Amino acid sequence: MATGSTGSTFPKWQLAVLIGAPVALGIGYLCWKKSTEAEEGSGDKLTKKKLGEIKDKTISLDGDDRSRSQQDAPSKKKALTRLEEAQKHKNEGNTYFRDGKYDQAIKEYDLAIEKCPTTEINDLSTFYQNRAAAYEHLQKWSAVIEDCTKALQCNSKYLKALKRRAKAYEQQKELAASLEDTTAACILEGFQNKHTLVIADRVLKELGQQHAKETLKDKHNIEPSKFFIKNYFASFSDDPIKKLVIASTEPKGFVKAKLLLDQGQYDEIVAACTEEIESSEAESEYKIEALLLRATFYLLTANYLEATADLDAVIASELADKKIRANALIKRASLAMQTQPNIPEECFKYFSMAEELDSKNSDIYHHRGQVYILIERLAEAIEDFEKASALCPASGIIEIHRCYATYRLALANKDEFALRKVMDGFRNAIERFPNCVECYSLMAQVLCDQQEFEEADNFYNKAIKIEPQNAQILVHKALLLLQWKAEITSAVELIEKAIEVDDKCEFAYETLGAIQVQRGHLQEAIKLFDSAIKLAKTEMELVHLYSLKDAALAQVNVTKHMGLDIRTIVEMTQAQF
Repeated sequence: MATGSTGSTFPKWQLAVLIGAPVALGIGYLCWKKSTEAEEGSGDKLTKKKLGEIKDKTISLDGDDRSRSQQDAPSKKKALTRLEEAQKHKNEGNTYFRDGKYDQAIKEYDLAIEKCPTTEINDLSTFYQNRAAAYEHLQKWSAVIEDCTKALQCNSKYLKALKRRAKAYEQQKELAASLEDTTAACILEGFQNKHTLVIADRVLKELGQQHAKETLKDKHNIEPSKFFIKNYFASFSDDPIKKLVIASTEPKGFVKAKLLLDQGQYDEIVAACTEEIESSEAESEYKIEALLLRATFYLLTANYLEATADLDAVIASELADKKIRANALIKRASLAMQTQPNIPEECFKYFSMAEELDSKNSDIYHHRGQVYILIERLAEAIEDFEKASALCPASGIIEIHRCYATYRLALANKDEFALRKVMDGFRNAIERFPNCVECYSLMAQVLCDQQEFEEADNFYNKAIKIEPQNAQILVHKALLLLQWKAEITSAVELIEKAIEVDDKCEFAYETLGAIQVQRGHLQEAIKLFDSAIKLAKTEMELVHLYSLKDAALAQVNVTKHMGLDIRTIVEMTQAQF
């Protein structure tokens, strides 16, 4: 599966994790992943320490502040006050609750709320919260939301009410509201409660999937940069269209399309291919080639239905050259992975068909190997890259991808000997292919992983010298500066330069957005994530980007509702690193 851009052979969020950049809830989101000392209940301790005004009296088996005898004992000298009556009903409700008699508990909480003076907002918040807990056991989610809301109106920082309402919203599929409440809980806990962070991650992914599916309905005609298209075609060593030599120079139909492709002028290629396809059989000499080339550009511009139709037509043409059909099958596999990422079997089905048709085609193994890396089947990735390299030993891209997969496997196995050996392999690849920018870029990423920052920087500089218009490398160098020297200003300048070089570089907008989240510039981050979303082509990319945007939006809304300063949150969460 072609990546079409340097350094994008593995999921982009891994790069964010690599530099410790939280990619969801802002700075604090991944703190728990970086500390083995944070325990499940640490959030409560932080809450009590920093937010002492929150008095959480939500019922549980040990949730009362006093013994039952003390709670139930009425004054012998005077009649019960309205608050005391309310407390008495609350205690009776607690008893019913513990016995699993939730309907009776609700009736007692009703009376507690009715009797409680409206000025006693802390007690009222507890009564509403207790009743919400009973409704939760009865799975009456609308009632849970209503009571938690009333509890929060009395105490806006009532942690358990936020968590309970978040759960109810999630059950009702009101995911944006659930995320806001979970985000508020994360903030109150200082991003230290692992359980709450896991919930936030789950809701973010579910909400991201929801947004991605909605967006994909109207997602088409995305215009990739010329550099992206050039790199996409360069990822095929055995491309039958690129290798095709045409004697005619008549500027129409497929001949025109091929000339435009060779010149790097892509805008009119689809129209020229369509002219060839729609011409009469007698006039059309290159109908199959035109179908394949048009399908490729439909794929690159996210016109997936049209790409599917053209690729299937080529695959079904048994009289077509096997190289052309194999190329169509590889792209059909790529399309399946982009549109059905959770069903990799569909993708591999087309790769198997291509292998049966043209087993000596290195592109089959190279692109399938990249899919194997993506889904962490590293041993199979290495096997495919070795086959590809044997068939096309002159390809630096294939060789460096083989090294990278081997590195990832050695890292996963904690095999120090294999790690040293594969680093020698990286250096040998660079010596053999001194003009292959991907060799320098992946070598630099691996060195960053090993915190060999100065050497990594040297390799990025060499890659930039070879391809100064490669925006991806500029972004990776910016990430290096963040990890190495925490040079935020320099990193931002590099990414802005990347956008200047290629204003269709999705990765640049995404990374700059993540940096702005860390700086507390959430509104700017949201705009950048929107720019990346417009350029994203696959459901997987959209889910990830919407998760970033939704998390930033949630923090904006929560800080506004709770009257918090985002800078305070940034400082609090930075202290956890």
